[in-house]
This record gives sequence, structure tokens and C-alpha cells, in this order.
Amino acid sequence: MDNKEIQDPLIYRRILLTVDEDDHESTTRAFRFAITLAHDYDATLGIVSVMESEDINIFDSLTPSKISEKREDLKKSVQEYVKAAEDNGLKKVEPLAYEGGDVDDVILERVIPDFKPDLIVTGADTQFPHSKISGAIGPRLAKRAPVSVIVVR
Repeated sequence: MDNKEIQDPLIYRRILLTVDEDDHESTTRAFRFAITLAHDYDATLGIVSVMESEDINIFDSLTPSKISEKREDLKKSVQEYVKAAEDNGLKKVEPLAYEGGDVDDVILERVIPDFKPDLIVTGADTQFPHSKISGAIGPRLAKRAPVSVIVVR
């Protein structure tokens, strides 16, 4: 083992927080953890939420105004987290709103290449903790992401 390597601190410069509006409890805990890390490391915090294809029913998909309304709600939600982060003293916060596909696929294929984080912070799914269906993106991101992932409980 290289002694110098283990003495070098691991510092994060770009932290990506995933926001799930369907699970406020876990998102709040992940948010608190992410702003603490971003503050301590003086890192840029990207706050992302993804409008999934599943969030749009067939009738809404036929009504452009409904899609536009959902898109605006998503952006507003992300902006509220950005404001809360700034109210907590963060200076470098970027809102990120994406749509289409599964959340983890969008994050892996589009958000990570665009934002280039060195750490992802996500909440553990608390809505259905005993479900056998894997609803939480945290474990899936942890397996597939090219960067470190912290799942906050």
C-alpha cells in the first residue's frame, strides 16, 4: 500500500443531489446532508429532479398544456431547493431539471455527463420500505454510476 495515497484527503468539488418529489422525507434528509458536504468542501451543488415518463398518463401526454404545467412544476420544485441551499449559505448551486425515461437512466446517461459530479447524494426510499419492488434509485445508482454515491437514510 502506498502510504502517500492513503494520506491524501478525498475532497469533493461537484456534488449532485437527486430530488424525488414523491418522497419528501428521504429527499429532505439527503438535502441536509448534501448542503452540509457542499458547505464543508466549498463545492458546487447541483440539484436535479427528473420528470419520468411514468409520471405522465396517456391523457396528459395528449395535452401539451398539461406537459408544460408538469415541466414548470418540476422546475419550481428544484428552484425551491436551490433557494433553500442558498439560504443556508451556499454560493455555488445549480438547478437541473430533466425529463423522459427512468430516473436512474436519465441521471447516468445525461445528468452525469452534463454536470460532471464527483459525488452523488440521494435519499433512501422511505415511501415503501417493505416493498420487494426496488423503487429507490440510490442502490441502482450506486451499482452503475462512475462516481461515488451516498444513500442517506
